[in-house]
Amino acid sequence: MVAEHLAKAFDQDISQLRGLIAEMGGLAELAITEAMEALVKGAQPLADGVIARDKKIDALEAEVDQLVVRIIALRAPMADDLREIIASLKIAGILERIGDYAKNIAKRAARIEGRTQFEPLTLLPAMADIAASMVHDVLNAYGARDADLAREVMERDAKVDAFYDSIFRNMVSFMVENPSTITSAAHLLFVARNLERIGDHSTNIAEQVYFAATGGQLADRTDRPAN
Repeated sequence: MVAEHLAKAFDQDISQLRGLIAEMGGLAELAITEAMEALVKGAQPLADGVIARDKKIDALEAEVDQLVVRIIALRAPMADDLREIIASLKIAGILERIGDYAKNIAKRAARIEGRTQFEPLTLLPAMADIAASMVHDVLNAYGARDADLAREVMERDAKVDAFYDSIFRNMVSFMVENPSTITSAAHLLFVARNLERIGDHSTNIAEQVYFAATGGQLADRTDRPAN
């Protein structure tokens, strides 16, 4: 009876942990989508909402940290369970960074002048769609412990990198030809860089999901961001 009670309590802890990660992921994905909408439309109230809601993501990360410490201290998990718990702790930290990148994009919403003249504003939303879908799918992989989906998400990062390279070349040429646009163009380059980082961090989550599901490691990536 005691063993059954402990097992039930442990299952509840794991369910709570997965729920917190799912909530963080949903908020991060929403932040990316709304930050880009605010940027394209110049919608400052929408941008303000993204910035304010980032505190919720930060609070959820702190809650994950506390829960993981409690689980390890009280349940002494081993093997597969321990891998999932440690992976969840790392994933929470990565999602917090993704939320920060979305917040940084939102902060640029009011700083773009002459939106209609910037071709990258037609490319950035497509780039953001891929990055947001990576976040969405890698969280699905986490929930299902789906190593194959995690690998597929990781491979998709090449599309985000290709978008970034194209936008970078486009913006540099545009700034050379139109020096008066340098400030706004620089903000758009900053946005593209943040989206590229979101893609990188999604692949980092994929690595953690793969590890939790299989105990193995995916091939190292030399371009992995430090934070």
